[in-house]
Amino acid sequence: MKNLSGKVVLVTGGASGLGKATVERFAAEGARVVVADLNAEGAQAVAAQFGGQAVRMNVADPGSVEEAISCTVESFGRLDVLVNNAGIESARALIHEATLENWRKVIDVNLTGVFYCMKYALGQLLRQGDGGNIVNISSIAGMVAVSGLPPYVAAKAGVSNLTREAAIEYGPHGIRVNAVAPTAVYTPLLQRMAGDAKEPAAVMDGLKTLSPLHGLAEPEDIAAAVAFLASDDARFISGVTLPVDGGFTAQ
Repeated sequence: MKNLSGKVVLVTGGASGLGKATVERFAAEGARVVVADLNAEGAQAVAAQFGGQAVRMNVADPGSVEEAISCTVESFGRLDVLVNNAGIESARALIHEATLENWRKVIDVNLTGVFYCMKYALGQLLRQGDGGNIVNISSIAGMVAVSGLPPYVAAKAGVSNLTREAAIEYGPHGIRVNAVAPTAVYTPLLQRMAGDAKEPAAVMDGLKTLSPLHGLAEPEDIAAAVAFLASDDARFISGVTLPVDGGFTAQ
């Protein structure tokens, strides 16, 4: 990818799954990567594995987010790319059955947490005055309805629209903002979500037949799309939510 070498990249939720694969991809491109995660030990392990730096971050806590971004700037002098990957699963329930506790928890992490990270990262990018990139992880669940996951689909739809909003607000400053919308990706998060179903194995088998390409996406597939959007290869792309879904949303 063009012009990722030496860039300072902060990846939230970087200790596992999509986040870990994204850290690995940016490190392979020569970027200086900060692994941010609520799981401090996991973040340290991933940072040690790929030559990055770890910072504990709770995306649902604005103070924690601001501190993590400040630590990144203190260590590297700047921030070039933010990857908003941190997220949690939703308990399965129809809207009338959904608990207020689960609604608030999922929205707080999957949507409000993205807002907090964007807010403080954009402030830093504006102070630097030489552009930058944000890539948010949305979901095809934010593009089409998925029964039984009301807070999750609402949060991911919000992420995609917040991405568009930021793109038009900060494009004049040379800041590009995009999102990636994965289909089912074989990660611990997906396994936990499937595990909540009555027949987890049947759920996983069903997911594999959703897209025309069949099968599940791998974390590396998503990481490649994120790296592309953050690179100069995508220099004139902003405000898009890129599905990485095996053709699911084309149906």
